[in-house]
Amino acid sequence: MFLPYTQEDGAVNSRQKGKAGELELAQLLRAYGYTARRGQQYSGANGDADVVGLPGVHIECKRVEKLDLYAAVAQSVRDSHVDELPAVFHRKNRHGWLVTVRLDDFLALIREKKGGTHDDTEGTDT
Repeated sequence: MFLPYTQEDGAVNSRQKGKAGELELAQLLRAYGYTARRGQQYSGANGDADVVGLPGVHIECKRVEKLDLYAAVAQSVRDSHVDELPAVFHRKNRHGWLVTVRLDDFLALIREKKGGTHDDTEGTDT
């Protein structure tokens, strides 16, 4: 029996793909030694990270072919806590995972890695 496609079917498929992406990302992070798992959003709580277990990072996970990256980053920023780095982990079919963060946050990570210093002379001839 043929059942017509409805808009609701698309939402279900989208949620299933999102769930699969979150599970895939959590598994990948566990392979790197983190105790990652899906967040609590599936139980109805809003504002939780999609994947938890990466200390200090609020993960917004997107597993879509076409991504409104600015909207995803805005969602991650809005939902993150003050002490968390808002980040969007995303991938589309047949591609690897990418991570997008705001420039200021990225530069803060680099400064932190260098021991909290900013060396203006690096990369210049003196």
